[in-house]
Amino acid sequence: MSDFNDFNNPRVAQLPKHLRQFIVDQNYAKYTPVDQAVWRYVMRQNYSYLKDVAYYPYIKGLQRAGLSIEYIPDLQTMNDNLGKLGWGAVTVDGFIPPAAFMEYQAYHVLVIAADIRQINHIEYTPAPDIIHESAGHAPIIADADYNSYLSYIGSIGAKAMFSAKDFELYEAIRALSILKEAVDIPEFEITKAEEQLKDISANMGEPSEMALLSRLHWWTVEYGLIGSLNDPKIYGAGLLSSIGESSSCMSKNVKKIPYTIDTINYSYDITKTQPQLFVTETFQNLIDVLEQFADTMSFRKGGTESIRKAMDSKNPATAVYSSGLQVTGVFSDMGQNDSGELTFIKTTGPSALSFADRQLDGHGKLYHKDGFSSPVGKLKNTGTALENFSSEELYTFGIIEGNTTELIFESGIQVSGTVKAVYKHGDHVILIAFEDCTVKESNGNILFQPEWGTYDMAVGSSIVSVFNGAADKEAYEEITYISDKQTEKIVYDESTTQLHHIYSTVRKIRAEGSDENELPALFKTLKTSYSHDWLCALEILEIVRYKGTNPGLEQEIRAYLEAKALVEPQHKKLIHDGMHVIENPVTQLITEED
Repeated sequence: MSDFNDFNNPRVAQLPKHLRQFIVDQNYAKYTPVDQAVWRYVMRQNYSYLKDVAYYPYIKGLQRAGLSIEYIPDLQTMNDNLGKLGWGAVTVDGFIPPAAFMEYQAYHVLVIAADIRQINHIEYTPAPDIIHESAGHAPIIADADYNSYLSYIGSIGAKAMFSAKDFELYEAIRALSILKEAVDIPEFEITKAEEQLKDISANMGEPSEMALLSRLHWWTVEYGLIGSLNDPKIYGAGLLSSIGESSSCMSKNVKKIPYTIDTINYSYDITKTQPQLFVTETFQNLIDVLEQFADTMSFRKGGTESIRKAMDSKNPATAVYSSGLQVTGVFSDMGQNDSGELTFIKTTGPSALSFADRQLDGHGKLYHKDGFSSPVGKLKNTGTALENFSSEELYTFGIIEGNTTELIFESGIQVSGTVKAVYKHGDHVILIAFEDCTVKESNGNILFQPEWGTYDMAVGSSIVSVFNGAADKEAYEEITYISDKQTEKIVYDESTTQLHHIYSTVRKIRAEGSDENELPALFKTLKTSYSHDWLCALEILEIVRYKGTNPGLEQEIRAYLEAKALVEPQHKKLIHDGMHVIENPVTQLITEED
């Protein structure tokens, strides 16, 4: 098994460095025999049930993605198979920021949490894990219409503006998910984290673009249904990977609502089962709704409100002038006239100028280390936007290298100085550099003065687009925010290690068809030393049921499990569902479908 992320996959190989920083080794050897048994139990349950309610033929989807029911997937194998479908996969440490998660999808790469849920969270975990990410997302990747939507919402999400509150919420969700999957965490710590998440969620203010888009993502990619309201099928990964909710979601208690743009009005709670789900008739409808929402986003609208969203994010964003010039930085201020139209924009700290997502030579964040500011709008008494000036018009306004001139904008902003250089792209003027320059507003407020050095004035009559992150991420060397809270690494005591050995021995007996004479002693040890365990007893029952050579042991195990189901209500459904699959073998169902 591979212990590294496969950069031979072309989709993974093209990932930029600001996304590669999230990648961790899968470290396949860390998966214990119990982990393997958890995977196998969930996958057998999933297929037994999902063969009737999943939209895409589940087992065929698993096989095409390089997954099996028997073993936790190896990333190398997944990449080899997903590569044939135009996708790739990487492993990460738990939750990553939403913008990064979306951007991975835009690059046609699945983000897979390297860890697997504990057995006490076998039905559902709020933490991302390899069951959810691989067994949920990967099997449906083979559907061309679906994976087109998945990559498209990723590309839209990568541009979505977020607020500083979104980061608080992300940290709270990540912290809670880590605590819930950790071992021996005091209940009061989990309660405290839940209360903190609840408090932040209740005080988010107006939802950001990313928050709204995350809702669309949640109700489609994670919890989506497709078909008719009366006979929907599951395609959402959250449902496909939850052996509890994939069943309960089909009950009449969970309201089914047609999927439209109104879905953005429904928030969600990752710690609870969903009270309603949304049904789309086709995957094309998902794209149509996404287009409706995208038309409201800053990257398509631009203007004052979009700059305000950039300021609220307190993180690098990019504003695009009508000339095509792109300004990247942390936006800190703006000016507007009585009509609410932008008159100038300002960034603080390292900033950069680009065109068509490529940084302009000499205009990186080291040169603009203290920020950037520039007017927005047309010059006074001219009907032509400055970016469209001809050589004659530039001459008329004194915009010639070495010439001293004064430009007065309709907003009243005055730029006076000696022209150092005029930058064009094609027929468009995009930037003018001045020496000995003074920039001031009509009220006399100074925006720039000569002793500050060269003044680089962006050219453009309006801001036509604003989006999250840098225009040229590689040149900007953008290091996306990474949480300092890491998932817990479990250290096993001697008793647990012995339980792992029992699981491993049982798997070997089943897989190799070897002598089952050890099973009575193994079952006795489980009863006496590991009475909390139920899954290994089920695995032993499966073997003796199929072998049929020890009916006495089979009857003893059945009685033991039925007794556990009576006194352990949290395990009742799990035990009975496991016994159902033993009586209705998954391998037989696979053969019938194939």
